[in-house]
Amino acid sequence: MSQVIALVDDDRNILTSVSIALQAEGFVTRVYTDGATALKALTENPAELGVFDIKMPGIDGMELLRRLRENGGAASAMPVIFLTSRDDELDEALGLAMGADDYIAKPFSQRLLIARIRAILRRTDMIRTTGNGGGASESEVQLLVRGRLTMDPARHKVTWDARDVTLTVTEFLILEALAQRPGVVKSRNQLLDVAYQDDVYVDDRTIDSHIKRLRRKFRGVDPAFDAIETLYGVGYRFGEE
Repeated sequence: MSQVIALVDDDRNILTSVSIALQAEGFVTRVYTDGATALKALTENPAELGVFDIKMPGIDGMELLRRLRENGGAASAMPVIFLTSRDDELDEALGLAMGADDYIAKPFSQRLLIARIRAILRRTDMIRTTGNGGGASESEVQLLVRGRLTMDPARHKVTWDARDVTLTVTEFLILEALAQRPGVVKSRNQLLDVAYQDDVYVDDRTIDSHIKRLRRKFRGVDPAFDAIETLYGVGYRFGEE
């Protein structure tokens, strides 16, 4: 079945050209010219991935992402790529801190956008198909349990003290890399290799933004959460209990 990509931009020319390019690559596209319409539609029927323009009138891309992430439904974990103004580092930092999986500056190459979409969808499939038609038997699929943390890669499910924590694909991969070896420090570059493969190029500040987002989400269910430790100038580690 073809994967569905949601495109949200108030520029109809961009919507048309990107939609045609994605359809030529075998994707199904849904296009929205404003954030309010996209919010209602995606809350009711999420896509496999969203491409949101940040600067739109009314509900802009960041507000759209914030509301989707906070609604607690299936759309809250939908991977999202932001389209930003060229060299607008504030947009990029804010977008990543809010839970975007990637960003691309305008004007952009459609080939680059398609490569980034495919890279994120491959990561999504890697998580969600493990043990579910992905060739592994049920006995081979194991939960990752570290103290109060439980991760279920087959279901893309995370709990802390048995309370659900909704993570994006990128956040899940970063947390999994840290939790697999508690006490072992992972550098920003090592976490980048885990979270961003193939054609995706980002700097190490991206990891810092995702770590802040992870901490914020876990502190939403446990204000005392401190399992992700920072070693300044070195990297991050999952604390040993």
